[in-house]
Amino acid sequence: MKKLISPLDLSTTEIDQLLALADRIIDDPAAYAHKCDGKILATLFFEPSTRTRLSFESAMLRLGGKVLGFSSANASSAAKGETVADTARMVQCYADIIAMRHPREGAATAAAAKIECPLINAGDGGHQHPTQTLTDLLTIHRLKGRLNNLTIGLCGDLKFGRTVHSLIRAMMRYEGIRFVLVSPRELMIPDYVREEMIAAGYPFREVENLEDAIGEMDILYMTRVQGERFADQEEYLRLRDRYILDAAKMKLAKPDMIVMHPLPRVNEIATEVDDDPRAAYFKQANFGRFVRMALILTMLESKTDNRVIPENTEVLGNCQNPHCITQMEDSLPRLYTRNEKGVCRCVYCEHEYQG
Repeated sequence: MKKLISPLDLSTTEIDQLLALADRIIDDPAAYAHKCDGKILATLFFEPSTRTRLSFESAMLRLGGKVLGFSSANASSAAKGETVADTARMVQCYADIIAMRHPREGAATAAAAKIECPLINAGDGGHQHPTQTLTDLLTIHRLKGRLNNLTIGLCGDLKFGRTVHSLIRAMMRYEGIRFVLVSPRELMIPDYVREEMIAAGYPFREVENLEDAIGEMDILYMTRVQGERFADQEEYLRLRDRYILDAAKMKLAKPDMIVMHPLPRVNEIATEVDDDPRAAYFKQANFGRFVRMALILTMLESKTDNRVIPENTEVLGNCQNPHCITQMEDSLPRLYTRNEKGVCRCVYCEHEYQG
């Protein structure tokens, strides 16, 4: 496995192996301090994200490797109109592995399809964020001692929250998982995620009030309402303060529930919650470095180059998702996959095709 676009690119066995390696690195970091001597990680961040970028860079430096890259599209040839695939093709000449973040959904797929070196999707619009998911899984594994038989509450922006989409898909690999989805109607999870839960037979319920469901959760995963994903800023301002976790709400929760958040937070978790022993979000951020160290090591050693474009695709019309990479790059073929129900979804962003 040399391309990681989605958590679904990893089998449960591969996830378990990555988490076990991360555990070993946490227990004995000195043993891994020179594992990447002579190797270079390129961080191609077309969208600002100090936290994720620094986590990747810290991970590579802790392994003894080096880092190069850019932190915004304006600092790359994208500002001149270069495609993401061409940028990746050039950068693979200078680096051994690439971590890429882009505001357009499906950008990582478009780039990975054209290169040979390992590529890690560090977030593509509101679509996928697999390394955050691995961070989340490591956090749950270490703090709850298991990845099965859990009730997971996800609260806030479930429409644009790529961390939510990725975590749901990853946790559907494990037994005894139940989801509670807390959001306003405007920010409910996308249809394709809901359809996957229904098809897989995983129980879930959707509610609008956090207080109505917090008492049944083993994990509460808070998310911020992402202003950068809204075309209408008035709509963003109306929804951003809908859910604020405070000490009063925490009194309704189980004594061993843990609170997670991909960070950065705005005001959806009051600072008074930071002192609650159930607050796990800063521990979660620290675990991210170790899981990225494990992933970098694993991908550099991998001999298998997995396909990112399925074999059976159809060429149809333009994708109607305004955030899809195909809306930005006209040269990309409009490729779709068709499921057993005849529904076609964009290869890049998974948006349903409305022909």
